Amino acid sequence: TDDNMNVTYISLKGHVEIEKYRYFYFFMMLPVYILIVCSNCTIISLIVIHKNLHEPMYIFIAGLLTNSVLFSTNIYPKLLADFLSNEQIISYQACLFQILVFYSFSCSEFLLLAAMSYDRYVSICKPLQYAIIMRKTVVFILLGLAWVVPVCHLVVPVVGNVKSELCSFTLNGIFCNNSINYLFCAGSKALLTFGLVTLFNIGILPILFIIFTYVKILTVVYKSCREVRRKAAQTCLPHLLVLINYSCLMIYDIIIIRLESNFSKTTRFIITLQMIMYNPLCNPIIYGLKMTEIYKHLKKLFYKVRDDC
Repeated sequence: TDDNMNVTYISLKGHVEIEKYRYFYFFMMLPVYILIVCSNCTIISLIVIHKNLHEPMYIFIAGLLTNSVLFSTNIYPKLLADFLSNEQIISYQACLFQILVFYSFSCSEFLLLAAMSYDRYVSICKPLQYAIIMRKTVVFILLGLAWVVPVCHLVVPVVGNVKSELCSFTLNGIFCNNSINYLFCAGSKALLTFGLVTLFNIGILPILFIIFTYVKILTVVYKSCREVRRKAAQTCLPHLLVLINYSCLMIYDIIIIRLESNFSKTTRFIITLQMIMYNPLCNPIIYGLKMTEIYKHLKKLFYKVRDDC
């Protein structure tokens, strides 16, 4: 604790042999962050520029990719700075803010995927009503709710922990997450209960909704002609790949926190790096290659850049 400024600092002790490998870590992760920002922003720009991509499905994809950039920006700049620093520390208030942003965007991913699954459900199961149901206003309301609802849920436990007494100032991680609960002298039952309700509302419920909508889609598609099946596979498969990928990463996060003592420091470090790398990198690849219309514009862009060069 810095008594003069009344600031409490937490040490991040999840790094592995940082004194020896700091430059290796830095020059490995910096290109990853640049690639995440550039690849996601390229597809977002294509969706914004081209009018034939101004449809609900592509607007949701742009929202999802924006979410990936914001999620990464919450972690990477601080992580890269820590690799080059003599001490890996963060103020308690900044740590709580990082937790709020980290879990808000994590839950927003599930809510955005839920909105996308609803869009696919209406498109495939109620095609004649699609234009009426999925109006631009509805799309932007769903986008707004996907970002606002998680913040409203998570701000309560985060603010509730601001005045909590800390008995330890060492966090076994490379950025702030729910591992911070191990630092408190005493846990609040009220905050724990609210946390479980939050997990159900913005984590489990969207996943159940996604499963329900895709079961309905599969039921309709199974009874339809080959062309409908092809269209459904083409538009639904990328969403399912992203959902499976992200769900696995979130399970990793829960396992690391709940079974912390059962993992070596190196294993935790590697899994955590994978968690913050894979999804933001995979999203633009999956949507760029699997969504035909985006792929066409992407191909044109690369040909234009090649010709200019």
